Amino acid sequence: MRSLARALAGATLLVVPAMPSLAAGKEVATGVTGTGTGTGEQDAAQVITVTGSRDEYGVKSTITGTKTSTPLRNIPQAISIVSEAQIEDQSLRSVADLLMFVPGATPGTGEANRDQLTLRGNNTTADFFVDGLRDDAQYFRDFYNLDRVEVLKGPNAMIFGRGGGGGVINRVTKRAGLSDDRQFIISHDSEGGTRVTGDDNVRLGGALGLRVNGVWEYGDSFRRDVDLKRYGINPTLGWQPGADTRVDLSYEYFHDRRTTDRGIPSVNRRPLEGFDRDFFGDPDNSYSDADVQIATLAVEQKFGANLLLRHRTQLADYDKFYVNVFPSSNANSGTVSLGAYSSRNDRRNLISQTDLVWDGNLAGIDQTWLAGFELGRQKSRNQRLSATGAGSTTLADPTVERTLAFFRSSSDADNRTRATVAAAYLQTQIKPAQWLELVAGVRFDRFRLKVEDERTAVPTFARTDELVSPRLGLVLKPRRNLSLYTSYSRSYLPQSGDQFGGLTQASAALKPERFDNIEAGAKWELLDGLLATAALYQLDRKNTQAPNPIVGQPNLLTGATRTRGLELGLERSVASRLQVSAGYAWQDSEIRRTTSAAPAGRTVPLVPRHSVSLWTKYQATRDFAAGLGLLARSKSFASLGGSGPVSTATVLPGYARLDGALYYKVTRGIEAQLNVENITNRDYFPTAHNDNNIAPGAPRTARLSLKAEF
Repeated sequence: MRSLARALAGATLLVVPAMPSLAAGKEVATGVTGTGTGTGEQDAAQVITVTGSRDEYGVKSTITGTKTSTPLRNIPQAISIVSEAQIEDQSLRSVADLLMFVPGATPGTGEANRDQLTLRGNNTTADFFVDGLRDDAQYFRDFYNLDRVEVLKGPNAMIFGRGGGGGVINRVTKRAGLSDDRQFIISHDSEGGTRVTGDDNVRLGGALGLRVNGVWEYGDSFRRDVDLKRYGINPTLGWQPGADTRVDLSYEYFHDRRTTDRGIPSVNRRPLEGFDRDFFGDPDNSYSDADVQIATLAVEQKFGANLLLRHRTQLADYDKFYVNVFPSSNANSGTVSLGAYSSRNDRRNLISQTDLVWDGNLAGIDQTWLAGFELGRQKSRNQRLSATGAGSTTLADPTVERTLAFFRSSSDADNRTRATVAAAYLQTQIKPAQWLELVAGVRFDRFRLKVEDERTAVPTFARTDELVSPRLGLVLKPRRNLSLYTSYSRSYLPQSGDQFGGLTQASAALKPERFDNIEAGAKWELLDGLLATAALYQLDRKNTQAPNPIVGQPNLLTGATRTRGLELGLERSVASRLQVSAGYAWQDSEIRRTTSAAPAGRTVPLVPRHSVSLWTKYQATRDFAAGLGLLARSKSFASLGGSGPVSTATVLPGYARLDGALYYKVTRGIEAQLNVENITNRDYFPTAHNDNNIAPGAPRTARLSLKAEF
């Protein structure tokens, strides 16, 4: 593996000269910086937006939706934010856990080797970002170093670039402050898992602060022969020599090794029941190993009262290998066929992003202007090997030991890819009246992908796409605490797909898929700190590939999908002692025009018609608190059901799950916490990868944690 330090030393980084004081105590600066929104609701001279304490749910403003510091109620888009406090209170461990509590989102199993999700009917493995920069490699992310997780719904190309058709997930990391405070958490669960996290912030002297976050986790699963080991460390330096300058330098190393557990097969188009704990396949030949290194330089410089320059450069190194033996057929006959293969996916990212934000008044109108550009290069190495020797297994003894022989089939990937992007964007937020605000922007991307394929007679082919992604939003504010909005946004996905693996000589001639989202909604601060949201949307996906009626000719771009939905949300503080995060989503997602995967009229998988989530915490006394959570989903499908006239998709039954938690302050600075997931021990199947890789939900699981803060 190439040394990240050596690569960083050789990279060209834009450094702006040496910002108001670093966040102190438990009010943590989160990288959310910028001027105001031209609305008069922000102090234009304020460079750093600071979140509240670790005990609060949600945030009131963010730069993620507009690249300027904007109150959530003035962003014409549905956004769900899960803060560090909620992550700790619910003891959330993974992106999949968190997405269960986000309206309109469904986690996928990701073949047990990566994060994957379906958002507004669109499945993705790559629409992940960290502090606004692309983090699109295939691995399982952790929350140990985060201030919060932001889920932005609908196409987001104006802010994030290509992809993001259904939405994106942005992780906001913690930054160093000029105080001495630390937090350590150790937890152990009823399945044998142990986890330790640490968050130590120290003032090194003068305007320099150091923050170190770390995690170590080892444990078993309710699934037999399934285990996990991961650890990570993230030191961050913050330097703030003056009122107008801030520089942050961060490095993260993260390792994740786990059993690749692809779940259980189906029987007669239903999940196989009674085998929730059994591993189907060979666990010794099923594992995923990922090593992630991410180095980031962030510079923020204020010029006068109205102008801010913000720059970030990220160098990331991802090494990933996995192998698996998994169920590849249903269990209708009592025998389950097994498949096997290995895959290596390595990636090197170098991404640079620069924004210039001006906030002020022109011709008597408050307004904020954003201009910026992004440069990026992503190199990938992909190798897949098929395997023989997997054989089959039976319900009497589903776990087996196999000796595998690996070989490269004609369809196995063996390539090197190089993706480059050069993008420029411009956005304005104009407030012609106290009750009216307009958000308008456009982004131009030049995306070029070159593939060197070791399997083909013509080994190298390439495609260049020039993408124009507009965004328009109108916000009406009949009352100061109520915003009504409507918006339109567009995004594109090149035919190479999420991970560049879909580009072939044939698809290199096809133009990108297109996503268009029309949305109307409301955001209402019912009480001081309590935000209620509603969003009604229609998202159309076009230019998906469909079979050519002329045999032997390339696919046509006539396929289309439409998702319609309603999302309701409620978050933050009902009262000083009661915090809540709740949501409801109604979704209807179907194939409108026949694609190469399914005919028109087919329902999109992993999109339940109804989904409900609730988490609430009540501080009964100074020392005692209790939490209660509810998840409910109507039925959904595990796949598109094939390209034939009759669907063969497995049905995932609807379910409801009840969670709870107790919190007790043992003494000053020390708190004990007990979380119980699935209190009623409900048997359920929350997600799947296909018809025969279905994930059983965990039975009743208890986790005891001890947290120390000082």
